[in-house]
Amino acid sequence: MTTTASSTAVTRPPADPLRRTSLAAGILYLLTFVSVPTLALYQDARNDAGFVLGAGSGSGVLLAAGTEVVVAVTCIGTAVVFFPVLRRRSETAAIGFLASRVTEGALIIVGVVSVLTLFTLRTDVAGTADADPASLVTTGHALSAAYDWTFLLSQSLMPVFNALFLGYALYRSGLVPRILPTLGLIGAPLLLASDVAVFFGVYDRAAPIAILAAAPIAVWEFSLGVYLVVRGFRTSAVAALSPAQAVR
Repeated sequence: MTTTASSTAVTRPPADPLRRTSLAAGILYLLTFVSVPTLALYQDARNDAGFVLGAGSGSGVLLAAGTEVVVAVTCIGTAVVFFPVLRRRSETAAIGFLASRVTEGALIIVGVVSVLTLFTLRTDVAGTADADPASLVTTGHALSAAYDWTFLLSQSLMPVFNALFLGYALYRSGLVPRILPTLGLIGAPLLLASDVAVFFGVYDRAAPIAILAAAPIAVWEFSLGVYLVVRGFRTSAVAALSPAQAVR
């Protein structure tokens, strides 16, 4: 007697060839949120004219500066990781996102240098015999203002362009649920309008309305990071990408 065994093929969803890419992009996006406490940690340096003379806490300022360096590196990292994927959908969007992220990271470093220079004046100059307190306070105000302007241009204005370039590419490609890039595309003009208001002195960048205007972009970036870490790119959308450019 011959026994015929029939085997049933188990259909499995195809593996995502870009899983490592999406995981790295998600982790880097989540790491950009390590600087959330920065505004609170910088309060003494920003608002206390006597900070440069030794008033207030200096350790919090150093911690905030360190986290912003992390943010600068991860900002550029997200663009580098995303670039080979995005250019398969839109090379213009990929280059635009890379350029805006690099600009953001560079400006963040400029702001950190301003804060660290202020800290150096506090620790190395303020206590010396030849130090002029009035001049130090004036210099401190100038360095604090430099940080405020670089923050506006880097961590407030550049995310507008990031959201437009990345949101467009992700929305058109379907690599993630379209609700995520939609948040970014809606939030970009809101944040831009708020940045213009801050630029012309209508309100301070720490005002409640400014924080509210930045909320959609923050939700979009955090949600994108979480989704990429947990789920990754949609496999069907990855398969539909143009094979013209190889992903490395």
